[in-house]
Amino acid sequence: SKQRNFSLLNKCNIIGSGIFVSPKGVLENSSSVGLALIVWTLTGVITAISALCYAELGVTIPKSGGDYSYVKDIFGGLAGFLRLWIAVLVIYPTNQAVIALTFANYALQPLFPSCFPPERALGLLAAVLLLTWINCFSVRWATRVQDVFTTGKLLALFLIIIMGIVQICQGNFYWLEPEHAFHPLQPYDVGRIALAFLQGSFAYAGWNFLNYVTEELIDPYRNLPRAIFISVPLVTFVYVFANIAYITAMSPQELIASNAVAVTFGEKLLGVMSWIMPISVALSTFGGVNGSLFTSSRLFFAGAREGHLPRLLAMIHVNRCTPIPALLFTCISTLLMLCTSDIYTLINYVGFINYLFYGVTVAGQIVLRIKEPDIHRPIKVSLAWPVIFLIFWAFLLIFSLYSEPVVCCIGLAIMLSGVPVYLFGIYWENKPENFNSFVAKLTHLGQKLFMVVYPTEGSEDGNEDKDEAG
Repeated sequence: SKQRNFSLLNKCNIIGSGIFVSPKGVLENSSSVGLALIVWTLTGVITAISALCYAELGVTIPKSGGDYSYVKDIFGGLAGFLRLWIAVLVIYPTNQAVIALTFANYALQPLFPSCFPPERALGLLAAVLLLTWINCFSVRWATRVQDVFTTGKLLALFLIIIMGIVQICQGNFYWLEPEHAFHPLQPYDVGRIALAFLQGSFAYAGWNFLNYVTEELIDPYRNLPRAIFISVPLVTFVYVFANIAYITAMSPQELIASNAVAVTFGEKLLGVMSWIMPISVALSTFGGVNGSLFTSSRLFFAGAREGHLPRLLAMIHVNRCTPIPALLFTCISTLLMLCTSDIYTLINYVGFINYLFYGVTVAGQIVLRIKEPDIHRPIKVSLAWPVIFLIFWAFLLIFSLYSEPVVCCIGLAIMLSGVPVYLFGIYWENKPENFNSFVAKLTHLGQKLFMVVYPTEGSEDGNEDKDEAG
């Protein structure tokens, strides 16, 4: 069938490498174990609320491309283009960079048990991971592998949780007792707590994954809410209990000092079997790359279809159906991101900009209710939910800006740099004929070089319209 069925395991793509990276950032910024666990739980609740708002938007505006499509339809071309611009320039490259650095950290940690792995080696290994991914043989193969990776990842996390329960039964819960749990490692600071939420929300990224492929979902009215109600509580449970398990085996100071939390955890409790952890995290990061690749190619396609991106970026290989130009573009921008080798700065960066647009999109839901009250809404949620989300959103952005002004302002500057690009590239319609023919020649050259064609809507993978290749 032309529609494809996406399994609930794919919705569990939320569980990426984040849970193996973020515990350190969340604990460091929230200043105590108790508050860190509250941050993890609250982030799960907020994720569920935003997922419900997105579910309503997803079936009211049933287009692939996620929040880009919603923002463009509600607030107009410029707002939609800025969302796309930020996703293409910052969000996807940063996500890939974080995943690559996580993979490198976990792969090298066993080789450098007593110190941090050398940064040069990290960068190189990260680059190797990216190049392996660029040569990703086929999207279809990758999608089949996805379920295996997700299952392996969930098994690793459940192993961590079970070991945590065993630890608690043996009486190792010093840091979970209320008087110790809220003992501050450093003075509490509202700005840093906001950053802890950004670090936590990075681990939940992927909750809007299905909104990017709404057109390809079978019966989205039933399957979208069902996926949310099953996956978000499950993921929140797994994250909170994984963090409780970490704290039963190591002190907060040890957790903050560790560059690869799950490896340290495995070394403390698994002994001879501690190799399981780095392997499961490596699998997890590969699964994460695959999910990110999947949504980014859909976003590139949606953008090119609306005329907001060069058509070349949405083209796919004639035989393998992999979006090679988009992958190469993301790879180059990711390698630039890897110049900042600090994972936690990268997460703050992407967290702030992502949250900015989540808020704009959810505000769009309220605007749409006012502007078009009678439009058909197969899923309709109470307006209280978007309002609660927006209050939390305002708190998070204001205090993040106060706490990390440079990182947040750079993000805003990159976003606003899209305005002149939009005015020149899209708003100015009557460009000189010479310019248009130059762009057409470049596109044609790219097509020949990468053997790619523009996929026709509704065509099956592998049966794309090959007329344009001529």
